[in-house]
Amino acid sequence: MEFLAEMEPSLRALWYIALPVSFIFLLQTIMTFIGSDSTEGLNADFDGNLEGVEAPMQLFTLRNLINFLLGFSWTGITFYDAIPNYFILILLSALVGLGFVWVFFFIIKQIQKLAEDNTFRLEQALQKTGTVYLSIPEHRQGVGKISVSVKGSQKELSAISLGDRIETGAAIKVIGVEGSNLLIVEKI
Repeated sequence: MEFLAEMEPSLRALWYIALPVSFIFLLQTIMTFIGSDSTEGLNADFDGNLEGVEAPMQLFTLRNLINFLLGFSWTGITFYDAIPNYFILILLSALVGLGFVWVFFFIIKQIQKLAEDNTFRLEQALQKTGTVYLSIPEHRQGVGKISVSVKGSQKELSAISLGDRIETGAAIKVIGVEGSNLLIVEKI
């Protein structure tokens, strides 16, 4: 590392930050793509939970520190000769470092929007039509089964009738939910 010895101390400091941070960033990226970035079972000394703030992730993490230092150091190295005022150079570098962290937050927020909740809830079957799979006794005298399509998926669910008996194969409409696992239906 003789090329570092000949540099000005402030530029050398930026290189001392940039080289290891770039290496760590490269390792983090590779580990992310191969799925080795799981933190299950690891406990950090610092919990960056910001009370009262709903953030998609923690603010103070090693990944965010690496992102900040990556933007900070490489901006400082890039503009070292172009910006003679050292204060402005450090300010610009800090802003770019914060920009790197913001871009990371933005990307993660966009990725989280792609998540789909496919959890089935009985309320999603309300006002849907279907057919009786197993006949439903009259006036809550027993439970039958219906087949109804919810979000493009065919479901077989337990159902009761408030009126007359509904025979197998009859068309029904879901009019209510009782408890956590029972639908109320009527013949249509």
